[in-house]
Amino acid sequence: MRLISRLVDERFLDRRRRSTSVAGITGGVLALCLFEWRLLVDHTLNWDLLAVGLVFVLVKLAMMTWYYLTD
Repeated sequence: MRLISRLVDERFLDRRRRSTSVAGITGGVLALCLFEWRLLVDHTLNWDLLAVGLVFVLVKLAMMTWYYLTD
């Protein structure tokens, strides 16, 4: 147990939080870009990609508002 507590500290948890945030942002932006690409190039609407991108945007804005109001 001492080995785990030495490996998992505040820096590790902060890096995990930031990397997860970057991964989520990248996934949302990629979904929106892929939706736009398929709309402009293939002339098809992929509602699932739009839904993923919009859910990302809504959750991000909701969490930013929550943290602003509660801090």
